[in-house]
Amino acid sequence: MTVPVALDPDALLSKSRVYIARALIRKESDDLDEYQLWASLALELLGKAALANVHPSLIADPTHANSMFAASGIVLSTDVKTITAKTLNLRLRNLSRRFDSTVAEFCDGLAQRRNSELHSGEVPFRAMRPAAWEAKYWHAAEVVLAILELDLEKWLGAEDATGPIEIAAHAATARRGATEERRRACEVDFGSRSKREREKVIAEAEAKEIFNYDRLLTLHVDDTWPMSCPACSAKAFVGGYQIEEEILDRQNDDWEVWESVLETFSAEEFACPTCGLRAIGYDEL
Repeated sequence: MTVPVALDPDALLSKSRVYIARALIRKESDDLDEYQLWASLALELLGKAALANVHPSLIADPTHANSMFAASGIVLSTDVKTITAKTLNLRLRNLSRRFDSTVAEFCDGLAQRRNSELHSGEVPFRAMRPAAWEAKYWHAAEVVLAILELDLEKWLGAEDATGPIEIAAHAATARRGATEERRRACEVDFGSRSKREREKVIAEAEAKEIFNYDRLLTLHVDDTWPMSCPACSAKAFVGGYQIEEEILDRQNDDWEVWESVLETFSAEEFACPTCGLRAIGYDEL
């Protein structure tokens, strides 16, 4: 099947490489506004390459007939439109557990600033220093590249990759280290209570379900499940989004159809109502 360049994953990947190279050149010349602008464009193209690599229809604008035909290999016009950054980020979550709500939120914010920069009188990039967004950016790029079975070194070229690789690795280490510090602090605080009090609150937590707590989780997840808290051992909860559904068995009788279904969820948020420990996103969990 032949698809137009606008929907071709290799073309999108190549263009993202051109744009990220331009971004790094702007950074070297201390043009930080354009550094973030080109970087934002490169990341969106990279995400579309990841989706198009599964099938071009995943990035074709579903409201535009010519684009849907083009995604099927029938080119009616050179006018081909692709999905918005918001839709892109929602769909990427179905391809990678690491592309979690934290990464999606960062990518959404970057796209919004990019749109304001290009389509209004605002200059949102001018107020954003690299320290405020760079680590999250390289982490997000690394996550999307993993979907394509690539890494930062292959995307950027070995010579230009050293800095971003170090930044991404440092960001991931920092997130995990911060989470471990929170866990340790909760463990110490809970351990400072009397044995009698600890046993009491653990027993009370065991008898409760998540609906007994008001807004325990901050994300609007598809489902939740209990687990033992790694800080206090009390009953805590994890929430996640459904990423796959597989019908294992189907049986018919005279009146009904019965299906056995295997549902797969991506864990997104952890919360313990007893000691207060929280974690959001792949790295923290």
